[in-house]
Amino acid sequence: MKFKVDINCDLGESYGAFKVGSDEKIMPHITSANIACGFHAGDPVTIAHTINLAKKYNVAIGAHPSYPDLLGFGRREMRLTPEEIRNYTIYQVSALQGFAATIGENLQHVKLHGALYNTASEDKKTSNAVIEAVQTLNPNLIIFAPPKSALAEAAHSVGLKVAHEFFADRAYNADGSLVSRNEPNAIIQESQKVVERAIKAVKEQKVTAINGDTIKIGKIHTICVHGDTPTAVELAKALKKELAKANIEVKPVRSFL
Repeated sequence: MKFKVDINCDLGESYGAFKVGSDEKIMPHITSANIACGFHAGDPVTIAHTINLAKKYNVAIGAHPSYPDLLGFGRREMRLTPEEIRNYTIYQVSALQGFAATIGENLQHVKLHGALYNTASEDKKTSNAVIEAVQTLNPNLIIFAPPKSALAEAAHSVGLKVAHEFFADRAYNADGSLVSRNEPNAIIQESQKVVERAIKAVKEQKVTAINGDTIKIGKIHTICVHGDTPTAVELAKALKKELAKANIEVKPVRSFL
């Protein structure tokens, strides 16, 4: 059996004079880029630079919208109305669509960032607001979401394509949620461990939780490496190489979903 999977990374997260991540070094080793839209990170110059970099390496472009939280890097929970979430999503995805159009490219997907991703994965009102925004704006966009999440269900319910996501560099709780970044060992930086987890997730649809339990996660279409993980470049490079060795074809998710 031939397996196929996408490798995605959160990029374009620098802001003005502040540099975050190593976008130029990691881009050759991924197949999809989630580009910050300015609400948690990113700015017009950074967006333009990042989408041009993605085009150079034939990497699919996605919007990476978040809560309006520059100071907290989008990782703090915010209480917003569904109308606010809908409009903030439209605003951010539209920005990326506009920049992509200037270089003759189309967006492949939308992947929410940080706290908004976590909330939309669990809360129906939030997920419905996000999906309503995406469907209204561009129903051809693929939604990146955890398997069996409220976000995935909301997208499926209106006919949007969903790429089930696995976080290679983040530890999982026994209930399938991600271990909080505030907890020790929440972030996994060792290449060998990340590769082993990714292969197991794709081929067996399983992951070992932080307490040692093996949990079923379902079919995986895309694997995430966070651009601000200190060893992100090494992780992405190792993933692309070792997945191929394991008979797993690495390509943009739009080519097989």
